[in-house]
Amino acid sequence: MNKWTLIILGLVFLSHVCAYKILVAFPYPGRSHSILGEGYVRHLLEAGHEVTYVTAHAYKKPHPNLRQVVVASVIDKFEFAQSLDFKKMLTKEADFKDMFAMYEIMAVIANRSLTHENVQKFLMDPNEKFDLVIAEWLYHHLYAGFAAIFNCPYIWSSSMEPHPVVLDLIDEVGNPAYFPDHMSPVSPPLTFTERVSELWYLIYLYRVLWFVRDMEEKAFRDSFGPAAAKRGITLPTLYDLKYNSSMMLANSHYSLGDPQRLPASYAAIGGYHIEDEIPPLPKDLQKIMDSATDGVILFSMGSMMRSETLPIEIQRELLDVFSKLKQTVIWKFDGSLENVPKNVHMVKWAPQPSILAHPNAKIFVTHGGLLSTTETIHYGVPIIGIPLFADQFLNVKRAIVKVLPWKYREKVKELSFIYHHRETKPGKTLVHWVEHVIETNGAPHLRSPALHVPVYQKLYLDLLALIVLGLLVVKRIFKRLFSSKNENKKKGEYKKNKKN
Repeated sequence: MNKWTLIILGLVFLSHVCAYKILVAFPYPGRSHSILGEGYVRHLLEAGHEVTYVTAHAYKKPHPNLRQVVVASVIDKFEFAQSLDFKKMLTKEADFKDMFAMYEIMAVIANRSLTHENVQKFLMDPNEKFDLVIAEWLYHHLYAGFAAIFNCPYIWSSSMEPHPVVLDLIDEVGNPAYFPDHMSPVSPPLTFTERVSELWYLIYLYRVLWFVRDMEEKAFRDSFGPAAAKRGITLPTLYDLKYNSSMMLANSHYSLGDPQRLPASYAAIGGYHIEDEIPPLPKDLQKIMDSATDGVILFSMGSMMRSETLPIEIQRELLDVFSKLKQTVIWKFDGSLENVPKNVHMVKWAPQPSILAHPNAKIFVTHGGLLSTTETIHYGVPIIGIPLFADQFLNVKRAIVKVLPWKYREKVKELSFIYHHRETKPGKTLVHWVEHVIETNGAPHLRSPALHVPVYQKLYLDLLALIVLGLLVVKRIFKRLFSSKNENKKKGEYKKNKKN
């Protein structure tokens, strides 16, 4: 093979390698959500694409194709994290079931990120162009505005298992008779009371969406209006824009939840945030894990809930229980405690995947966040759940139902096999659909026809109205007929009586 042949083959190869410009919008200040954003960044960079990442937590692995728009200052004003206090939750001072408050808080947090000077400077640059936007949905729809400014398709990213409100963005809500909301601590089959409760809760959610609509629309105009004006763009309404995504990529998988009927525009990529190569443990933790002959119990309530807010009496009771175990306990604890038992090791940050991947990891005591439950299934480690809010109740209930007490480890290994037994790894699936949307100009062929069908047609209310109208007409006709016959009969009797 001569050099000219090699050059030609090289040019042919390069002509089929396309580096797209992709914007990944994950500016929510919560650390766990940044982990999900970093998962997109990592896979897209590995696929050779140029990535601009809007985030509150800067990605710490520099790359020539990565540019970051960092809004770190919003972390200091993160009121929601401050409300994540065990004492407030135990005394019911913090109510995470109030969805009016949840949607309002999340929209305020998002608007704060979007009006940040770094984001505004980025939006106002007329030279910025993108092939695709990946926008996180987290109880608001504001990040869809990036797609309107840059005039490109966008993909919704959902951090949870499928639930009615997110599916409504790409298709329609699931039937509440067997499709519970992510906030509900129930799973199918549902009792009569549970079915009624789920229907009522769905109605309640749509009331919430209706009441926050104007507030969200105003935040959308405040955030993206100046950039739209500079570019000469007429912004659509957020209500219309939020239904204009190409598809949804979701941190879900049927091994982690219940199988559901899902549209073609929904792709499950649960576990995409987990790296193929397990990061090595710090030397001190590696030594602890290796020397734990009876196994290790990892106790972590996630990245947002601060363990030091536990009442001191509960902290001491937990330590007392741990001291009686033969296993080694690694407790992610943000503060400090005195008189800690020898078998308990307090760490301010626990590299969760690396600990769970170790063969000596036996049990994970967790709050039940979807990242944590995904990692337990990924590495085949049983859990003990202490859910606190949001989808954690349903995640833990699913895990407990599926992992029977007398077959704990066997069952979790079975689920782990189902989780891993896919056509492709979740990261590959992610990249495939991102490239597919770009290369098909927004993938209009994936859009569900349900998006264009009004509610009254979906429920056949027009047919019902026609049937009712028809019955009323028939009733009136029969009434007239009988009335006419009765009149004729009365006239006949009158004439007969008159003759007599």
